[in-house]
Amino acid sequence: MRATRSGLFVISLLGALSVVSPFAIDMYLPAFPELAAGFGVPSTTVALTLSSYFIGLALGQVVYGPLLDRFGRKPPLVVGLSLFVVTSVGCAFAPDVYTLIALRFVQALGGCVAQVASVAMVRDFFPRDQAARVLSRLFLFIAVSPLLAPTVGTLVIGLGGWPAAFVSLAVVVAGILALVLTLLPEGHTPDPGISLRPGPIVAEYLSILRHPRFHTYAGAGAFSFAGLFTFVAGSPVLFMDGFGVDGRTYSLIFALLAGGFIGASQVNVVLLRRWRSETLFLAFLAAQVVFGAVFLIGTWAGVLGLGGTLAVLFGFLCCVGVTNPNASALAIGPFSRNAGSASALLGFFQLGTGAVISTAIGAASPGDRVPIVAVFGVTAAVGLTILQVGRRRAEASPVAEELAPPAELEEPACQHNNVAGECEVCRV
Repeated sequence: MRATRSGLFVISLLGALSVVSPFAIDMYLPAFPELAAGFGVPSTTVALTLSSYFIGLALGQVVYGPLLDRFGRKPPLVVGLSLFVVTSVGCAFAPDVYTLIALRFVQALGGCVAQVASVAMVRDFFPRDQAARVLSRLFLFIAVSPLLAPTVGTLVIGLGGWPAAFVSLAVVVAGILALVLTLLPEGHTPDPGISLRPGPIVAEYLSILRHPRFHTYAGAGAFSFAGLFTFVAGSPVLFMDGFGVDGRTYSLIFALLAGGFIGASQVNVVLLRRWRSETLFLAFLAAQVVFGAVFLIGTWAGVLGLGGTLAVLFGFLCCVGVTNPNASALAIGPFSRNAGSASALLGFFQLGTGAVISTAIGAASPGDRVPIVAVFGVTAAVGLTILQVGRRRAEASPVAEELAPPAELEEPACQHNNVAGECEVCRV
C-alpha cells in the first residue's frame, strides 16, 4: 500500500503544480473594482494585468521546455516557483497599476513552469497507455480551479484587501515549492545533449512539430479545447445578454455546465478501461461537431430556448472533457527524452489557440449571439478535419519506447530513475 500511496502523492503534487497559474489568473478577479478605485484607473486598464499574465504564460512555456529536458525537472521548477513567490509578494506592494502589469508578466514567466513540468512528468512516471488516465486526474484539478479560485479570492480579499490575494498565492506556492524540494522525485535524468542555443531550440521544436502524432493530435486537440475558451468568454453574452438571466442565475448556469465538463474528464478514466485514446478522441470530437452544428442551427432558427441551449452546451462541453486529456496524451506520447519541450509546445498550441479565439469573442457584438455560437461548431469542425487528414499517418508513425509501467510502483524495486534498489517514488 505504501507504493500505491506514493503514486497518489505524485499525482496530487502534479495536480497542485498544474493549478498554480489558474489560481493566479482567477483568484484576484473579484478585486478588479477595488484595484481600479485604488489606483485611480479604469477597469480596462486593470484588465491589462490579466493580459500581461497570459502573454508571459504563453512565452514562458516555450522557454521552459528545453530547460526541463536539459537540467531535469526539479531545477527549473525550483527557479520558476521561486520567481513566482517573489513576484507575488511584489504584486501585493505594487505602487501603481503599471508596475503591477509588469510584475504580472514576470509572475507568469515563473509560474508557467509548473504546468509544463507537471504534464512532462506524467510522461516521466507513467507509460503512454496510462498517460490519458493520469492527465484526466490532473485535468480535474485544472477544471475545478476556475470555480474555486474566485470564491477563495473573495474571502481572502474580504479579509485583507486585494494585496492579500497575492500574498496568499505566495504562501501557497512556497508550500508547494517545499514539497517539490523535499518529496518530489526527479523523473528525468539531465541531458547535456539538449542545446540551449536559439538555433537548436528552434530545430528541436520543429522536429517535434513535424512528428505526425504530435501535429495531428496537438492541432486537433487545440481546436477542440478552444470550445472551452469560447464558453468562458462567450457565456456572459449568451445567457446574461441573450436570455436576460441575472448574475446569480448565471453563476449557477456556469457551475452546472462546468460540472459536465469536469465530470466527463473523470468518466474518461472509466472509458479508457475499454477503449483506446485514439478511438475515444475521434468519437467524442465527432460528437462535439454534431453538438456544435445543432447549437448553431437551433440558435440561428430561433428554436433553442434557455433549456435547449443548456442541454446542447452541456453535451458539447462533456465532449471537450473527454477529448482534451486524450489529445494531450496522444500528442506527447512519442516523446521521452524531450518530453519537456513537447509539453511546452503542446501548452503553447492550446493557450495560443484559445487566447486568439477568446479575443475574437470579446470583439463580437453583445446583441448578436449567432457569430459566437458559430465559433463552437467551427472550431470543433476544424479540429475534426485536422484529425481526419492526419490520423492514418499519426497511427502509423513510431512511438517512443515506454518507460517503467506504473505497476512497478507497487514493487520493492523499480526503474523510475534507472537506479538499483528502491526508487524515490516508492519511498515517498
